Amino acid sequence: MTPPPLVDAHHHLWDLAVRDQDWITGDELAPLRRDFTHADLEAEARAAGVTATVLVQTVTVPEETPEFLALAHRSDLIAGVVGWTDLTAPGVADTLAGLRELPGGDRLTGIRHQVQGEPDPEWLLRPDVLRGLAAVAAAGLVYDLVVQPHQLPAAYKAAVLLPELTFVLDHLGKPPIASGELRPWADAVRPLATLPNTACKLSGMVTEATWDSWTAAGLRPYADTVIEAFGPDRVMFGSDWPVCRLAASYAEVLDTARTLTADLAPAERDEVFSGTATRVYGLRGPGA
Repeated sequence: MTPPPLVDAHHHLWDLAVRDQDWITGDELAPLRRDFTHADLEAEARAAGVTATVLVQTVTVPEETPEFLALAHRSDLIAGVVGWTDLTAPGVADTLAGLRELPGGDRLTGIRHQVQGEPDPEWLLRPDVLRGLAAVAAAGLVYDLVVQPHQLPAAYKAAVLLPELTFVLDHLGKPPIASGELRPWADAVRPLATLPNTACKLSGMVTEATWDSWTAAGLRPYADTVIEAFGPDRVMFGSDWPVCRLAASYAEVLDTARTLTADLAPAERDEVFSGTATRVYGLRGPGA
């Protein structure tokens, strides 16, 4: 019997011999300073029953996205790639068209920029950025939001200005789980969820919590907030592997997500664990 689809909508890969990951610094992140390859992903994801994944960019260099597309082209597991390109470049539309022509270009599903590292809380509202986001929409791609809570108001405004673009909020917008505070994060994420062109990843929670003492009960208020606000048909599971390994294994992250969604109806759980990601990203591939 063919297993039911199970989509991991957010993971990363890197080879330090190809490119340094300059964000992996300090003793706390030392466990991540090693290669995480497609073979590693295959072993952990397949063991967890995952049938398709979305590979997400990690560094802001143009070479990474073509490499990821070529890898997806050879993979029966990676059904989509969220890449990076310079949104502020005048030729962004041509760049996106060129990526689509590459081997694996049909797996390009979205674009992401490390907005969380931008000092301007309204970076998303800059005219050159909005022009780039409009090009992403015109290319039929979605835009992944990796933002801090204080940047959520700008994300809301950008989504209002660009109703033709689907915005996918990574890691719930990084709520302060370790401190146990819900506000002001919840007050900022709920307006974003009112917009029909938004979705949210149930991902990244264990690393926003205290790494060695988190519990599913401690994550529940944050998961419940986004599931209630977005609805299961706009929420998708993501492992955030291998970053999640700082706090939990692949299997633990998946099991925790299942615990947090156990009260949903079966059809709603199917949305969280496959339907939303497949639909929002337009995933292609044998496991999608």
